[in-house]
Amino acid sequence: MTTDDTRERLTQAGLNLIQQALSIFDSDLRLAVSNREYQRMFDLPEALTRPGTPFSDTIRYLIERGDYGPVADIEEAVWSRVDQARAFEPHYMERTRANGRTIAVEGSPLPQGGWVTVYTDITEIKRQEALLRAHSAELSEQVLENAERLAQANRALGATNAALEEAKRELTMIEARTRQVTEMMPAHIAHVDRDFRYTFSNRKLSEVMPGSLLDVVGLPAAEALGTETFARIEPGFSRALAGEANVIEITHAPTGRRIRIALTPDRDGAGGVNGVYILSTDVTHEAQARAALAQSSKRELAAQLTSGLAHDFANLLTIILGLQGRLERMAHLPPEAAEIARSTLAAARRGGMLLDRIAAISGPRELRPQAVVLGDLLHDLAAMARPTLGAAVTLDIFTAGLDTPILLDPGPLQDSLLNLLLNARDAMAPAGGYITIEAHEVRDTWVEIAVSDTGPGFSPEALERGLDPFFTTKGGEGSGLGLSMVYDQTKLAGGTVRLENTPTGARITLRLPLRHAEPQRPMLVLLVEDDDDIRANVREMLRGLGHSVIEATTIAEAQALANLPDIGMVLSDVQLPGATTGVDLARQLTGRRCVALMTSLPPGDSLRASAPCPVLQKPFTQAELAALIAGACQ
Repeated sequence: MTTDDTRERLTQAGLNLIQQALSIFDSDLRLAVSNREYQRMFDLPEALTRPGTPFSDTIRYLIERGDYGPVADIEEAVWSRVDQARAFEPHYMERTRANGRTIAVEGSPLPQGGWVTVYTDITEIKRQEALLRAHSAELSEQVLENAERLAQANRALGATNAALEEAKRELTMIEARTRQVTEMMPAHIAHVDRDFRYTFSNRKLSEVMPGSLLDVVGLPAAEALGTETFARIEPGFSRALAGEANVIEITHAPTGRRIRIALTPDRDGAGGVNGVYILSTDVTHEAQARAALAQSSKRELAAQLTSGLAHDFANLLTIILGLQGRLERMAHLPPEAAEIARSTLAAARRGGMLLDRIAAISGPRELRPQAVVLGDLLHDLAAMARPTLGAAVTLDIFTAGLDTPILLDPGPLQDSLLNLLLNARDAMAPAGGYITIEAHEVRDTWVEIAVSDTGPGFSPEALERGLDPFFTTKGGEGSGLGLSMVYDQTKLAGGTVRLENTPTGARITLRLPLRHAEPQRPMLVLLVEDDDDIRANVREMLRGLGHSVIEATTIAEAQALANLPDIGMVLSDVQLPGATTGVDLARQLTGRRCVALMTSLPPGDSLRASAPCPVLQKPFTQAELAALIAGACQ
């Protein structure tokens, strides 16, 4: 009988003959078994290959040696990987070590606890992947042809039969390895003949274009891809069969994915073309990144063109809003004068909205919560939307328990609701129907706004993917970004979006955090502003909110006054005379008292972005100022 010790030595000897590295860690994250290749591949000291070695010691050694690249916090990196190991799941990954070698790592959990991991050096395979992408089908054909030639040589040359059989076995292994590599690629590699029939596929088509067939060899491309997708690719196929290599990009209609397809002619020795090699990759994220880069360039150009003008225009609008607001509040004002004041205020606010739109192009959107009566906002939205909805659509609004002001950013909310109204209109066209907006509180925590219609409702696919970027049910007429924009703006505000069908149509529900606009207690505010007119108007706004005001025109004056014990808040402009800015002042005072800034600079400006406190965009109304104070001084 073989003793346990002998069996263990035999097992270890067998493991040491394997050309791949192997390690087994138990459920306590300690090394149970490893082979000699494991030590050699990772150049480990003897102490780290002994049974019982903690997994954390091995990881720390590899990180300190640089196998995981530059690491700022070694301990954090070690315990992050230990935590991943405790929640171990089957996985396959590839990583390049500090010595330039690429290792394939495949791990599986064991029923008794712990896991086994096999490490394979695939450096040479990785170097050949580019060639394999373009010529995998050709290589497979060459392997088969060589195998046949070798078989014929075996029959003709009996004396060399053994050597030729060994060569045949090695070539077969190369073919299998080639197919394995192509099947590991995150792309579809294939070949079609002149009749557009697949002669080779690495079985990745269904991953690149979900919903397609898995095994397409022998099938016509139109059947494998679907009629609509094939129609988009066929011009590229035709160009490749005419001898012209080309690359096309299409949107895969069933999934909305962006697919890049490289088509290369398969030339024969006489200069003809026998078929087409195909390399298809999913570039959806790349397309989104390109769109984001284009938008960023647009923002940068707009910021350069408009920042100076917007700054001065915002200051003028601030003065106009302040003066007209004071005029509107005057007692015994004649009706005609009151109407002129209201019209002037409305025009100034429209100017402020124009600056907001410019800022939205030139920089990231910032939340600007205001004290808003939701019912008034919805009725204003209805008045704006009804002419666009048309006579065939009836719009009804119902609100319950939302008569007091709440804090929210009205601009993005109105944009989102208008988008939903137009989508509902399009869904019901041309017959028209009813659209209903309902708003109510949910457990004193949320405000829920639902938009429902009497249209056909959402399809199952739209219910699942309606919030995804680029997903659209309008064909070429839709961008697929409308509901995605609603989702992004709602998430930015801390809310959620839900799509559902009702017995009468579709319904989209927005849920936003409910924050009541509580009145602020009167306090002494230090106002820092170098423009006399703007300072006077902001002073009147603060006094209208019940606060007392002391004023400064420079940072030096503000620093001297900020030490007064009764000051409850400091409100300063960002740009002030001298080398010191309002941002510097805010940094000095943050933590000692309530601090906020105001500016005409666009949101993308670097000085504004460095502010350590809330920033109010000029021009602003008294309600926006009240909302800023409520948020900054809670």
